[in-house]
Amino acid sequence: MVRPLPPLRLANRPARRLFLQRHALSDAPRGTSVADLVRRIGFVQVDSIATVERAHHMILWSRDPSYRPETLKTALEQDRHLWEHWTHDAAILPMETYPYWKHRFARDAERLKGSWQRWFREGYEAQFDRILNHIAAHGPVTSADVSKDETRGTGGWWDWHPSKTALEWLWRTGQLAITRREGFHKVYDLTERVIPAPLLQAEVSADAKADWACTSALDHLGFGTPAEIAAFWDALPRDAVRAWAQDALARGEIVEIAVEGADGTQRPALARPDVLARAEDAPPPPSRLRVLSPFDPALRDRARAEFLFGFHYRIEVFVPEPKRLWGYYVFPVLEGDRLVGRLDAKAHRSEGTLRVRAFWPEAGVQLTQSRTAKLMAELDRLARFSNCNRVEFLPDWQRSFLPPKP
Repeated sequence: MVRPLPPLRLANRPARRLFLQRHALSDAPRGTSVADLVRRIGFVQVDSIATVERAHHMILWSRDPSYRPETLKTALEQDRHLWEHWTHDAAILPMETYPYWKHRFARDAERLKGSWQRWFREGYEAQFDRILNHIAAHGPVTSADVSKDETRGTGGWWDWHPSKTALEWLWRTGQLAITRREGFHKVYDLTERVIPAPLLQAEVSADAKADWACTSALDHLGFGTPAEIAAFWDALPRDAVRAWAQDALARGEIVEIAVEGADGTQRPALARPDVLARAEDAPPPPSRLRVLSPFDPALRDRARAEFLFGFHYRIEVFVPEPKRLWGYYVFPVLEGDRLVGRLDAKAHRSEGTLRVRAFWPEAGVQLTQSRTAKLMAELDRLARFSNCNRVEFLPDWQRSFLPPKP
């Protein structure tokens, strides 16, 4: 039997605006510290691909055009306002979230043990004490520092040498922390040398952790299903979120609503009781164009982005080139509260050139004179951010058609 939709209805446009406002895409927070910006978003995914700039830098820059990567480095490595660990993937998090991760360390130690023993070469568990003692005596290390005498594999993530695997295990289970990065290489140190003592010593009960994970996820999303709430931090199973929701509904802390999608369909979700007023008060995002990272928090849940914005997006990094519809690393483009296109561009820093291969408008979006001017302004900003001094367009870069969905 199909469950009837809740009577409280959130229309699509205010839903989009609330969602973008909660993801810090409704304004340009100039003057906001990078740590406060990460707090507002929740976390920033770390990724190594630097087609234009790495994902964590792109995410912050798209919200604050004055952002520069060195400010993130300072917040992480000197001020210790942020730290790096794991949500659904490697991420930069507000430092005050650390106590909630203690439960995750224990969970990951149990959950990963079997799979890592299947995936990685034998011998990494025997390295734990040696590595911890070495770091205690000699200070922070990279993978190269502790694996000089080990046989190299293929270099793929599935064939790390045992000491690299041991470092990652000790990091994922909380015994080590990332004190800095050199280039993009992690530098590991004892956790007590990285995490401030009050947070290192703080204890959070399992119930308090579950309540925090659910309420903070819902507040960052604006509204969400139990599956979306569970996926935000990837900290709880869905059954635990459903149990929290049942209790929170009974206490009147949340309500059930129906959210309208871009195609007019409606889906049930959970939200705070004042969600309709919050959505109506959410400011319209700036009308300028913004180039977003493929790993932007607003787009991480591809199904949610398609429901809210009618934007079907899949990254094609791992798709063989002849089978790609768009390109290796294509950037979604936001205009106001709409996703209006996708951009294929690459920074050739040795040439000082941001090279644009293609721009595809979404169906029904015209590349008008006004929109073209906004695109040129954003590409100039993007070029400067990626340390390029010019933008170059390949022939036929303006695409007037939309390839079919896969």
